[in-house]
Amino acid sequence: MKAYSLDLRQRVLAACQSGERTLPQVAAHFSVSVSFISKLVRRHRSSGSAAALPPRGGPAPVLGQGALAQLTTCLQQQPDATLAELGAALLAAGGPPVSRATLARAVVKLGWRRKKRPSTPPSATAPGS
Repeated sequence: MKAYSLDLRQRVLAACQSGERTLPQVAAHFSVSVSFISKLVRRHRSSGSAAALPPRGGPAPVLGQGALAQLTTCLQQQPDATLAELGAALLAAGGPPVSRATLARAVVKLGWRRKKRPSTPPSATAPGS
């Protein structure tokens, strides 16, 4: 979700500080929630800024660069391995224990495809003949 613009934040603060309207009235006028206004006012009082906080970045990836290099080595040694076999090989190579979903995302991130051969050509006979 995108943060509200700094312009909107400043207008909401100005409306709150004028004292002419209550918080619910200001919220209805600007189409924002009362909790957003109360948090904005609290943040402005404590830091003096109405700007949004920077994005936090989320959790660190389970498979770092070293583990991805180990996974690449495992894929090069046995390119037709299943995800379960890749997980076991990665663990044996000193990598972290990870789920099959994490392995699948890492394999795609490394540019490897799980499908080993192209699709079968279409049949020459029409279906239902």
